[in-house]
Amino acid sequence: MQPSAVLPVLFEVLPRVARIAAYIAVGVFAANLVVAFGLVERIAGLSRYLTSPANLPDEVGTAIVTTAASTTAGYGMLAEFRESGVLDDRATLVAVTINTFFGFVQHIFTFYWPVLIPILGREVGFMYVGARAAIALAITATGVVAGAVLLSDRNTTPVAVAETDGSGGAVDAVDSDDDAGDTDDSLREMVEDAAQSTWKKLRRIVPRLAVVYVAVTLLLRTTDLESFAALASPLTNLVGLPGAAVPVVVAFAFDTTTGAATIAPAIGETFTPKQAVATMLIGGIISFAVSTFKRSIPFQYGIWGPEFGSKVIAVNTGLKIVFIAVAVALLVT
Repeated sequence: MQPSAVLPVLFEVLPRVARIAAYIAVGVFAANLVVAFGLVERIAGLSRYLTSPANLPDEVGTAIVTTAASTTAGYGMLAEFRESGVLDDRATLVAVTINTFFGFVQHIFTFYWPVLIPILGREVGFMYVGARAAIALAITATGVVAGAVLLSDRNTTPVAVAETDGSGGAVDAVDSDDDAGDTDDSLREMVEDAAQSTWKKLRRIVPRLAVVYVAVTLLLRTTDLESFAALASPLTNLVGLPGAAVPVVVAFAFDTTTGAATIAPAIGETFTPKQAVATMLIGGIISFAVSTFKRSIPFQYGIWGPEFGSKVIAVNTGLKIVFIAVAVALLVT
């Protein structure tokens, strides 16, 4: 391949990788500090209603709270907990599933409320956002139930981070030493340990993240993804939607804002509000095929590696498709 074809891809990918790496760094650094300073109990209080029934340690509650602000940072915390032994693979998959609703929450304020609802109008906008919220909440509830059934003490080790990083001793030093100078030294050591752990994590994740992103972007430049749109017509026919739903689904699959702008003028004429929401949800199903390839594979492989990253993608995508299909069925009946 000519270098002239690779350079534009690098200019496109590197800022994205840098942004994701920054969020991962925040998540990993926060995970280490939360444990080192003994803040787990304070932060994870509300999330314990989810983590306790799911047989997950309190540390996971900090990742849940973080995910509501940044999905990438929340994932970074979970990656740190898995790496340090707080969670095994099964427990990590359950935690990722429970995180779904909290990852959705941040999009309400950054996209759905300021962008999508004004385009679709109040009735359809709230119906669509409500449907997506219900889907995300159902996935989170599935994660809680899965944890209650599948997890036990053998899948988690709540004190593993402190033991691995040696931060337990630092916490004890702060609690038992009244000397201000020694306390400052101990705090500095904990911060330095957290920074070193974060740097080690980034050195392993970022090169892998960059390589996969470049490979996927190059493949996208030479592949016709419009073939995914061929799925639209059978799906819309299956649920009895108007023929006009096909171009909307295609547009929605590749760009949510464009899809919403495409269907908005037809609401009340070609589409009933329920049909409009069902059409957009079907667009969401097809978009998973595209977004998984464009974003999820590079991101998940970068954080977890190909083997476990594939498991995370399979669980996330599978549950979303199942619950979107259920929501569509309820809307068109």
